[in-house]
Amino acid sequence: MQNQIVIKKKINNYDKKILIPGDKSLSIRWVLISSLSNGVSKAHNLLMSEDVLAAIQAVKKLGVKVVFNNQTCKIYGVGINGYKYKKNIIINAKNSGTLGRLILGLLIDAPIPIKMIGDKSLSKRDFKRIANPLSRFGATFKLNKNYGLPLIIKGSKKLKPINFYESRGSAQVKSSVILAAIKTNGKTIIKAKKSRSHTELLFKHLKLPIKIKNKKNFDLIEINKVKKINPINYKIPSDISSSAFFIVLTALSKNSSLLIKNVNINPSRIGIITILKKMGVKIYFKNQKIYKGEKIADIFTKSSKKLNSINCPTKFNSSAIDEMLLIFLCAARASGVSYFKELAELNKKESPRLKWGSKILNLIGIKNVVTKNSIKIYGNTNINVKKKIVIKDYLKDHRVFMTSVIAALSFGGSWNIHNKDSVKTSFPNFLNIIKNLKN
Repeated sequence: MQNQIVIKKKINNYDKKILIPGDKSLSIRWVLISSLSNGVSKAHNLLMSEDVLAAIQAVKKLGVKVVFNNQTCKIYGVGINGYKYKKNIIINAKNSGTLGRLILGLLIDAPIPIKMIGDKSLSKRDFKRIANPLSRFGATFKLNKNYGLPLIIKGSKKLKPINFYESRGSAQVKSSVILAAIKTNGKTIIKAKKSRSHTELLFKHLKLPIKIKNKKNFDLIEINKVKKINPINYKIPSDISSSAFFIVLTALSKNSSLLIKNVNINPSRIGIITILKKMGVKIYFKNQKIYKGEKIADIFTKSSKKLNSINCPTKFNSSAIDEMLLIFLCAARASGVSYFKELAELNKKESPRLKWGSKILNLIGIKNVVTKNSIKIYGNTNINVKKKIVIKDYLKDHRVFMTSVIAALSFGGSWNIHNKDSVKTSFPNFLNIIKNLKN
């Protein structure tokens, strides 16, 4: 029972102020880009999760010195071409698709073969989508028959720029191509479907040679070779994806309110806020500011007495993809039928999340109709679960675990949720914050 959690009653009302750990996407990007800087970069509030620690171990294997001192992480950058390549290097990306895909862009000029491995979940994910564009730069890949991990990359000394169309809305693929371009002579041009913009914003803040034109349905990005990256001193803002669990818990709880301090509200990440507001959730941004190119704010949420159903516009999918399971919980409590479509990408995450979203809804007694890329949810404003529910065998997907906890605290029932250690991937102190809200 030690790696399980049992929840037998709903959460009581609360009025709290909480702090959420550093943003995972920004933490991993800081580690990778700082490793190539000329000098010492410092980060405060770096997310100390397994994904970020895997990124630190990866750059250390490439000859980069990393030092922790109290709450500060220092990375001693080796310069744009400073990685040291020893024989038989193995990069273990563990569960992190962000690390696994982004670092391949930085290995584009590796003179010897580098092997990448990952955990069971990451090994099943598609790496052909990143091998294809990186191969056009001049790198060579050896993929397994399912296009997953393990893989082997060997770089090239004769890299050539490319024109690339990123059609899926994958920030990981887009960012990997951007990182490859900084080591390439000439101009690389990327036409990318709208997705997270953290890499571009950090590049602009660092005054690297990048140009971005924001069109209605896509971004046009031009990137040239980078000669030098200045060190990055960064107080990493809190993670909106981690904050979302507590925003939804507050919305679904009775007579509760919550203030979350200093959260990254990058417009490419706040689809869940836009969707929940349309559904009637009371969410407010306070103390907005710009920091290192990113929008930051305190987020205040109040309980919602009534939730409206939604026919969710697909334009919000990419900016809410990691929070869709939570949005489904709100749709479960909403008045009427909600419809979400073009969600095939959801099944290409750590687990087949669209299937798991449907399964959780079924377990709490909410009728839903799911296809390979859509779900229709028939809301019930009076959900009151009274049965026993067991959640297991979900490939240790951290978001399935945390969503199940929020469902248990919101809707009742007796829940036995396995693999609580899965939260170490992205949010190690998730259960401690839950405990704080209960007290």
